[in-house]
Amino acid sequence: MAHLFEPLTVRSITLRNRIGVSPMCMYSYKDGLSNDWQVVHLGARAVGGAGLVISEATAVEPRGRITPHDVGIWSDAHIEPFTRVTRAIKSNGAVPGIQIAHAGRKASTNRPWDHNGSPIQPDEPDGWPVAGPSPIAFNDDYPVPHELSVEEIHAIQNLFRDGARRALTAGFEWLEIHAAHGYLLHSFYSPLSNHRTDDYGGSFENRIRFLMETVKMIRSVWPEKLPLAVRISGTDWAEGGWTVEESVELARHLMKEGVDLVDCSSGGGVSGVHIPTGPGYQVPISEAVRSTGILTAAVGLITNPEQADAIIRSGQADIVLLGREMLRNPYWPLQAYRSLKQPAPIPSQYLRAF
Repeated sequence: MAHLFEPLTVRSITLRNRIGVSPMCMYSYKDGLSNDWQVVHLGARAVGGAGLVISEATAVEPRGRITPHDVGIWSDAHIEPFTRVTRAIKSNGAVPGIQIAHAGRKASTNRPWDHNGSPIQPDEPDGWPVAGPSPIAFNDDYPVPHELSVEEIHAIQNLFRDGARRALTAGFEWLEIHAAHGYLLHSFYSPLSNHRTDDYGGSFENRIRFLMETVKMIRSVWPEKLPLAVRISGTDWAEGGWTVEESVELARHLMKEGVDLVDCSSGGGVSGVHIPTGPGYQVPISEAVRSTGILTAAVGLITNPEQADAIIRSGQADIVLLGREMLRNPYWPLQAYRSLKQPAPIPSQYLRAF
């Protein structure tokens, strides 16, 4: 039976344990360029004992940023700064991962600490027009998105492919496609935001087409020896929205196209819905998706070692990804080893403290 501290090998990459740092936006960059903040922030989590450290949502084009302060990978100029991040993570024992993303109709907003993260209108300074599957705004405060043409869809898929190629050059060894939380790829597969009548809307197969074609394009440049993951919103938590059952079926399609792991989050696609949050509230989504045979990551209010270990031991997930808990405590993995009485990979420089 697997446990939290058992290594996990996916293709040619071995994680030293089943603990990962979930991709979390820092909104701390200029022109999308990685900087010292990201090196220190992610490097510290590698020192803290995580097996996998995933860089935050990284935009494949400027229009795909959530805020003007997001990190990006839309040009070759972004590669060299990222090499500092991957070196910091690898040299401290973790696998460097990156999540590539496009914010779609939820783009062009303020940072959470600026004006409560409110949308920036296209005609305001720092704002830009947003795009989506249909001309349906996320809510009344957001601008109505431009409905992407088929040609524009293909152009964005090319941007994802090019972002993956740059990520490889920068030294990342784990790639995650962001297809959750109401951002562009999720907005296509959710029937609540996609009202198209062409090949990219309507039926289940049509709504997942954008994502599936994007996966194929990325796999064409992302080496077979390296893991590919997709983060999904397992449910919209809303009447008439995307369901866990559809997520299970999507996972079967993703496996056939070379996806190794589904990162099972939820929500974000519909404004104002009630999400029944609580400790490990999204773990049942991971368990359902894992029934297909694909690897899964569980996320969401996983905060203590016993809880995380039980998720792995019970077969509900193959990896646990921690977000806010890792912000509060970068050394959570080292403390989890000790709490569960396992030998910890404590850096020599820190031995006297443990």
